[in-house]
Amino acid sequence: MTDPGKFFKSAFTVDNVIFGFDEGDLKVLLIKRGEEPYKDKWGLPGYFVYPDEDLLSAAKRVLKETTGLDNVYLEQVKTFGAVDRHPVGRVITVAYYSLIKTSDYKLTASSTVLAQKAKWHSVSKLKDLAFDHTEILDACFQLLKRRVRRRPVGFELLPPKFTLTELQHLYEAILETDLDKRNFRKKILSMDLLVDLDEVQEGVAHRPARLYQFDKAKYQAFLAGGLIFDLSESKKKASRAKILD
Repeated sequence: MTDPGKFFKSAFTVDNVIFGFDEGDLKVLLIKRGEEPYKDKWGLPGYFVYPDEDLLSAAKRVLKETTGLDNVYLEQVKTFGAVDRHPVGRVITVAYYSLIKTSDYKLTASSTVLAQKAKWHSVSKLKDLAFDHTEILDACFQLLKRRVRRRPVGFELLPPKFTLTELQHLYEAILETDLDKRNFRKKILSMDLLVDLDEVQEGVAHRPARLYQFDKAKYQAFLAGGLIFDLSESKKKASRAKILD
């Protein structure tokens, strides 16, 4: 008869992949680890699940302890269970994912034991993260790419008022693709999801651009129908995977 006790020698962790968009660049929130293994290395905000808490509660607790972020919607993405993924022993991790407006949150590494520092990093320039966090990040990044083709994620990543150029740069950053300016604007405006605020940018060196916002009611109704961008005339950028090599 198999001894059930041998199946209770694994630990569980949660890792959070938090995407934000700032200054025309897609970013991910990382922490500088405050303890071994991989002390002083950058990695995803993550830690062990306590015996008396569920996975989602653990993910929210760890995110707050390591970055100071609270009240963030988290969606479970995937479980990573390679036998050798943690140098101390068998550790299975569950990855969570979220999109937030960077301007809405202030970062504070609440626990110096777990995280010395919390900082936004450009997704396109990342390399050499702790553990298998590059693999976890890539899985969530690929999910974001699929999502962006079905719904206007700019609603979750852009400030309340934005320009069409900022919206285009967001999609280009996520899809790693150069989009034709004229075709993009024609397509996005034809979806009738944006409200022209009859306002322009202030305090910019270039010619002020018109400001828009998402129509919340139409946005919610449109989610059920899906969103697809035709990228057949676009020129792809270097892939993130190639940048990491």
